[in-house]
Amino acid sequence: MTLPLIGILRGVTPDESVPMGEAVAAAGITILEVPLNSPEPLESIRRLAEALGDRALVGAGTVLTTAQVHDVHAAGGQLVVSPNCHPAVIEETRRLGLQSWPGIVTPSEAFDALEAGATGLKLFPAVQVGIAGMQALRAVLPAGCQLYAVGGIGIETFSAWRAAGIDGAGLGSALYKPGQSPEQVEQQARELVAAWQVAGE
Repeated sequence: MTLPLIGILRGVTPDESVPMGEAVAAAGITILEVPLNSPEPLESIRRLAEALGDRALVGAGTVLTTAQVHDVHAAGGQLVVSPNCHPAVIEETRRLGLQSWPGIVTPSEAFDALEAGATGLKLFPAVQVGIAGMQALRAVLPAGCQLYAVGGIGIETFSAWRAAGIDGAGLGSALYKPGQSPEQVEQQARELVAAWQVAGE
């Protein structure tokens, strides 16, 4: 079963991408995002998709335009994550058969994203909205809508967010920082996975 956790490899280089992806996947996080403000992100996505395509869902983050959606698709990515809600990006992502996870804060953004065909919603930055704000938003969302918290969520706060009704999380600097070794990243990933699972018990 795929865990509802997105591993964000912001700043990863193409040469590091596969070892880092292997480390994260080995720990049980099998949704991988390379933000487009990383060095040569499309090459990293291409390498990850080739190496891990049967074991992980690989894609891009910080996707802002339809042209970037096409670039991600051409590189073999299957996932498009954005910091904002841009219906044209969502619609083009879905037209190409990729998963779309736009960033939202308000109910208006949430419903615009869902109307455009979003696979799920990225509450970003979660730390700004807070748990009470998330619950108010969750109360008006359609049943079954997937809502992931991204930004400021980690081991210490998983229990509170899960108890409040979040479906999943995106993990950035708690999982990976440039300069770390694959062994470090795998250990951090294992700790995050264990904490997420305990928080759901």
